This record gives sequence, structure tokens and C-alpha cells, in this order.
Amino acid sequence: MPPHSIARLLAGVWMPAAAIAALSILLAAGLSAVGILGRVNGEIGKVVLAGAAPKTLPGWPVWGVSALLAFGLAFSILSVAGTWRHWVLWITAAVLVACWAPVLSLAAHAPNIAAPLIATVWSGVCGLVYARNQRMACGKISSNPSDEAR
Repeated sequence: MPPHSIARLLAGVWMPAAAIAALSILLAAGLSAVGILGRVNGEIGKVVLAGAAPKTLPGWPVWGVSALLAFGLAFSILSVAGTWRHWVLWITAAVLVACWAPVLSLAAHAPNIAAPLIATVWSGVCGLVYARNQRMACGKISSNPSDEAR
């Protein structure tokens, strides 16, 4: 694939991925402002923790990871062809984020994973819907080998 076609592919993916990530973070921030994230984190803590009073994580790494995951997942979903690949990326990311709760509790930290989990799940949903309804540059398959050289 020539470099100019890679640049065109990435340029067509950056803006939708950034918009999807921004909306995912905005949703998580709105739920945090309403107080839902605190309740979700509390319920996750009840399930994972055995009554210990763990340390809490600072807010900036939680929101930084949330933004990174939201953008990375949206960019990944929009950059690959194939509906099954989109689903595999989304489910894998959601499961990995959900598996952080026991790991954080083993490290004596409160499992504050609600913001990254909501941002990841919503970013995946939006990425799946966008990839399904838009014609993506990565999804174009040509039967003529000379078309791929353009």
C-alpha cells in the first residue's frame, strides 16, 4: 500500500475516532457529575473487595486511561475491515477493562473502573454503529489488483 493511501486512510479515521472518543468521555463525565459513577464504583468494590479499606487512585490517571481507551478503541474499530473484527476488538477491550477490578483490589486500591468501562463500552458501541453505517476506506476490497496500487 503506497504511503499516500495510508495517510488518506488515517485522515479519514482520525476525525470520527476523535468525535466518538470525546462523546464517550463526555458521557462518563456527565455520569460522574450526576453521581452514578460513584455508586457503580461502590457496587464493584462490594463485589471485589473483602471489606478492606483500600487506597484510592488519583483522578487524573483514571480519566487519562479512559480517554486513551476511548480513542484507541474507536480508532482501532474504524481502522480495520470486517464486522467480526470490530466485535472482537470491542469485546476484548471491555473484558480487559472489567478485569482491572480484581487486579486493583489485589494491589490494595479501590476498583474505580466505572469511568474507563463506560467510556470503552460506549466508544465501542459508537464505533460499531459508525463503521456499519459508513463506507470505510479500509473496507474497500477490489478484485482488480491494479486498483490496489492507486
